[in-house]
Amino acid sequence: MTRAAFLDELELLVRSRYSLVVLDTWEYERAEEALRHVASRLSLHYFEWRRSKGIRRGGGLTDPFIDDTALPTDALRHVEREGTGIYHFPALSAHFEDPLVVAHLHDVVDRFATRRGTLVISGGDVTLPESLRQHAIVISVPAPEGEDYRALMERVTRDHAARMPVRVDLTPSDRARLLHNLAGLSLTEAEKILTRLIMTDGALTAADIPRVTEAKRQAVEQDGLLEYWPTEGGMSQVAGLEGLKEWLARRRAAVLDPERAAAFGLPFPKGILLLGVPGCGKSLCAKSVANEWSLPLLRLDPGLLYDKYIGDSEKNFKRALRTAERMAPIVLWIDEIEKAFASSGGEQDGGVSRRVFGSFLSWLQDRRGDVFVVATANDVSTLPPEFIRKGRFDEVFFVDLPRAASRRAIFEIHLRKRGTDPKGVALDPLVAASDGFSGAEIEQAIVAAQYHAFSDAGTLTQARIAHELSATRPLSRTMAESLGSLRTWARDRTVHADGEAPTPPRPILLS
Repeated sequence: MTRAAFLDELELLVRSRYSLVVLDTWEYERAEEALRHVASRLSLHYFEWRRSKGIRRGGGLTDPFIDDTALPTDALRHVEREGTGIYHFPALSAHFEDPLVVAHLHDVVDRFATRRGTLVISGGDVTLPESLRQHAIVISVPAPEGEDYRALMERVTRDHAARMPVRVDLTPSDRARLLHNLAGLSLTEAEKILTRLIMTDGALTAADIPRVTEAKRQAVEQDGLLEYWPTEGGMSQVAGLEGLKEWLARRRAAVLDPERAAAFGLPFPKGILLLGVPGCGKSLCAKSVANEWSLPLLRLDPGLLYDKYIGDSEKNFKRALRTAERMAPIVLWIDEIEKAFASSGGEQDGGVSRRVFGSFLSWLQDRRGDVFVVATANDVSTLPPEFIRKGRFDEVFFVDLPRAASRRAIFEIHLRKRGTDPKGVALDPLVAASDGFSGAEIEQAIVAAQYHAFSDAGTLTQARIAHELSATRPLSRTMAESLGSLRTWARDRTVHADGEAPTPPRPILLS
C-alpha cells in the first residue's frame, strides 16, 4: 500500500466511526505523522499519550500534558469522559494483561460510537484481547518508499551544507545503491546514519555505502533472531557448478542496479533451493553469492526460533522474516531446511511446525523487500511438493558429487589456501583416487595430511594426501543406495548445478 492510499484508508476508517484502530508498526513517528495528517484533514484534534507523562493535545514538544493521565487506566478514563478527536496510544498493548485496562478500553469504544473520534493503538505484533477483536481493525503502516529516502538525503545534505562544507561525490549508480541500502530503515534511523556519514568526513561518497550495511548489521545483532555471517571469497572459490554460476551471473546486474532493472520490468530475484549430497558446496555457495553480489549475508536457523511457550515460535519466525525484509537488500541463507520442518505434517509439537511452515510458504510466495533466499537441503524426501514449486524459488538446483575437473579445482583451491603451490603436487593420481569424494571430504584429506606433515616436520606431499584419501570411506560408499535414489529423483525435477544432467549411480563395490 502506498502512503497516499494508506492515508485515504485511515481517514475512511475514522469517518466510518471505527472506534478502535491498530496500526501495525514499530515506527511510532510515522504513525504519529499519519494521524496528525488525517486529524487535520477531518478538522479533529490530535492527542498523544506518553506512559511517562500522560496525554497532551497536539503531541508537540511544547504542548502541555494533562494532569493525572500517565497511568493507562487514568488516561483511558479521561478519554471516555472528554474524548472527541483522534487519540494515539503507542505501545498500549504492554498493558493488556491488566483487566482494568481492557475494561476501560471497552468503555472508550462504547463512548466513541456516539462521538466523533477514534482511539489508535500503535505497535508491532499487537494481539488484542479476544473481547476487543470484533470492535477493532488492524492496518499496517507502509514502509518508507524510495522517494522518501531520496528527499531525506537531500534535506539532510542541505541542512548540513548550511553550516559546514559538504561534498557529495556519488555517481547516479552510487546514489541509487546508497538509497537502496537505506531501504528497510525507519526515516529516523536513516537520518541518523546519513548525519553520521556526513559528520565523519564532510562528504557522502561511494565509500559510505558499506557503512550503511554495517549499521544494518548492528540492528540484526541486537534483534538476536538472525545471524550476520561473513561472506566468502566469491564464486571463484567454488569449484565446478558452472550451470549455477552462469544462472547467478545473469542476475548480478539486476541486483547491483535495481532501479534500472525495475524500469526494465525485472523484479528482484527470489532465490534458489540447493538440493544434493552433503559436503558438495551448497553452504559455500550461499556465502559466495553474497560476496559476489556485494550484499550482506544473514543466516536463519529455524531450529533456534522454536520456543517452549505456545505461540512464541510463530511470533519469533514472523519477526525474523520481517527483520530480513527490513534489512533488504540481502541474501538470506537457510541451511538444511528440511530439519526445521521435518514434523510439519504431524502433531508431535502441537502443530507448531505445521503453522510455522505454512507461514514460511506464504512468505516465500508474497514476501516484500529485496531478499534473495538460498535454502539448502540434503534429504529431499521430507520436503513436501508445494515447497519446491516455481514461484517460491526461482530455480531448484541439484548439487552432485564433483566430477574430475571440479575435483582438480578443489585440490588447487585448498592447496593454495594452505600455502602449497598446486604445480608442485602431482594432481592426476589424486583426482583419480578421489573419485566419489565430496568437496568437504577432499578438504579434510588435505587437512589430515597437513597435520601429519607438521607432526613429522615434513612437507605436504602428494603421497601424504593419497594416504589420507585411501583411509577415507566417502559417503558415496557408505550411503550408496541413498545417493542413487537422490540422483534418480533429481534427474527430471531439478536443474543440475554443473550444467549437465545428474549422472546415473555408479556401481560401488562394498568391501
